[in-house]
Amino acid sequence: MESLHRVETLLSGLHHHHPRTNSNRNRVPRSVKILNTANHVNPRKCQCFDLYDQLVPYKKAWTWQKTLVDEKKTLIDRNQDCPDTVILLQHSPVYTMGTGSSEEYLNFDVKDAPFDVYRTERGGEVTYHGPGQLVMYPIINLRNHEMDLHWYLRTLEEVVIRVLSSAFSIRASRLDGLTGVWVGNQKVAAIGIRASTWITYHGLALNVTTDLAPFDSIVPCGIRDRRVGSVKGLLAVADGEQGKVGDLRLIDVAHESLLKEFSEVFQLHIEKQTVSDPNVLKAEG
Repeated sequence: MESLHRVETLLSGLHHHHPRTNSNRNRVPRSVKILNTANHVNPRKCQCFDLYDQLVPYKKAWTWQKTLVDEKKTLIDRNQDCPDTVILLQHSPVYTMGTGSSEEYLNFDVKDAPFDVYRTERGGEVTYHGPGQLVMYPIINLRNHEMDLHWYLRTLEEVVIRVLSSAFSIRASRLDGLTGVWVGNQKVAAIGIRASTWITYHGLALNVTTDLAPFDSIVPCGIRDRRVGSVKGLLAVADGEQGKVGDLRLIDVAHESLLKEFSEVFQLHIEKQTVSDPNVLKAEG
């Protein structure tokens, strides 16, 4: 019962629980302090658009990211300060493909897909996004970190590995030659990125309470001999008490931990922002 007990302990310590209403998007922004402030006296600021309890259409989030990248490029060209940004959200059901993805990994006719399919400029093969999956899109300037995409990928993996360990007592790892985070034979977090003049976008997706059935319609990330897993499923196997911790509460714990571990690993001071464009949250017509 250790992992479920750990979740319940963390839940009792969370300092903000709120009903999931649109009015919460207008609450006063707050900052999330990095965990080890003694080692990071003057951390860089990172703007955070925290929509973790919202379903945001993929195309709108994708356009939003590219707009932020362009804005940051303009700031850099003008020699102005260019703060990092991170977006947290969930998506309505969707399949996304990387720039070089093969349709052989789709177990359906792309013209008759069960959900929308988008080919993007990120790396990697096809994956699924949907409710119960926390998606983190860091739009950060690697000139202020490490100008090394391999370092960036491994660092995103480290964020998730720390989240699973600290929040859920789940021991996760990397696998040689494969991007993402794994627990045994199950991939619990997918990572696909793009960088334009060292400004990153796209990011990571952590399966928390995700319905895994839509993954059966694809070969996730083009890997045929391994499975996809979720935090909820792993806790159920470990503790044999699926449902003891509700889905929304698991999402809350994972969200809180993601922000803290991201701020610590990247040495950033998170500052919550409000979304100025209300259309971001609206479903596409």
